[in-house]
Amino acid sequence: MRRLLGLFLLFCITGCTFYDLKSDSFTYQVISTKYFDIATWQKITDVDSPIHIYIEGDGNSFDAMGRPTSDPTPNNDFLQNLAVHDSWANVVYMARPCQFIMSKGCNVSDWTDGRFSYKIIESMSEAIRKIAKNKQIILIGYSGGAMVSGLVIKNNSDLNVVKWITVAGVLNHKMWTEYFGDSPLSQSLDLDELPNVPQLHYVAEYDEIVPLSLINEMTKGKNVIVVPGATHDSLNGLTIDFSLDDKIN
Repeated sequence: MRRLLGLFLLFCITGCTFYDLKSDSFTYQVISTKYFDIATWQKITDVDSPIHIYIEGDGNSFDAMGRPTSDPTPNNDFLQNLAVHDSWANVVYMARPCQFIMSKGCNVSDWTDGRFSYKIIESMSEAIRKIAKNKQIILIGYSGGAMVSGLVIKNNSDLNVVKWITVAGVLNHKMWTEYFGDSPLSQSLDLDELPNVPQLHYVAEYDEIVPLSLINEMTKGKNVIVVPGATHDSLNGLTIDFSLDDKIN
């Protein structure tokens, strides 16, 4: 198996403006699926190499008063910055359904209580399958995107996912909502156990959205890496290990 060039990538992410990925060798492509159109930005330069697929978080789902928004497109550029700074040959940034594109099938439930529903996971899985085309896949999920990526792996054994990486990620939404006393995500699928693939879970030391204590409970303390001094949407100096020699713990 071809070894990834440069086992570690150092990302120094600061408060940059929102990236136009088209100007950074990325091509905007809309992936049509059964339920939604998915916005993606893709950089594919080596057909034989694995592909890094970054899955966006929940985005702008609620306003400051806790009310559902009319458009969940993220106003935080954190994950796009990660994708832009990834020098690997094949990199894809994937938005979540109804982000950037408001498909006809979009409903407010799709970014609130049903953000991890069957049709959401099925659509993301279909889009990933079309993008990867049997390549080895490293999935990187940020915040709620960690939940999406985990469910994609769990429900699609045919996808050749060789590593699962989460950043400030929700890994069990029932535990997460109960921790904060929030309403349950009643229309969503959940992870009863983590997928059986090599994995790393990066958590910000001062994350108040997905706290370290909760991540440790979700993972039983396995494969967790703390980013010192970081917060949920500001993980300066985050170093992601993309090597493929990990064993499953």
